[in-house]
Amino acid sequence: MTRTASGLMTAPAITIGPQARVAEIAGLLSRNRISAAPVCDAQGALLGMVSEGDLMRPFRESARLRRDWWLGLLADGEGLSQDFLDYIRVDARTAADVMTAPAITADETATLPELAELMIRHGVKRVPIMRAGRIAGVVSRADLVRAIAAAPAGSG
Repeated sequence: MTRTASGLMTAPAITIGPQARVAEIAGLLSRNRISAAPVCDAQGALLGMVSEGDLMRPFRESARLRRDWWLGLLADGEGLSQDFLDYIRVDARTAADVMTAPAITADETATLPELAELMIRHGVKRVPIMRAGRIAGVVSRADLVRAIAAAPAGSG
């Protein structure tokens, strides 16, 4: 028997509001030992997903800015770039600033193969599961692997 999202998902989903700051998001992910959280508005509507990768993205930009700063410093002796100075100040970005939107979602009736195909096709590691237009839970790649491992040999 093929399993569906409703039986595979982690529920309830741990969500975060769009105004949550990066430090708050990092704390939520760390405390709950999760790698991403759906971003929902006050009415519970799904706005996007924020992941560890989304939080790390600015560090790639920071490395580019540092390289550009060093090149600029060597070339003409000017001070630090304003972009770099702004970046290293207290991070005031919010979930709305860093989230990936729109989120790739599935209905609670989606099967394990459908969920796997959706994740592969869109290059995502987790999928919010929707029920009547609201988030009911989240299915991650780890959830799919656990279901495959638990399936009796030869079942599909």
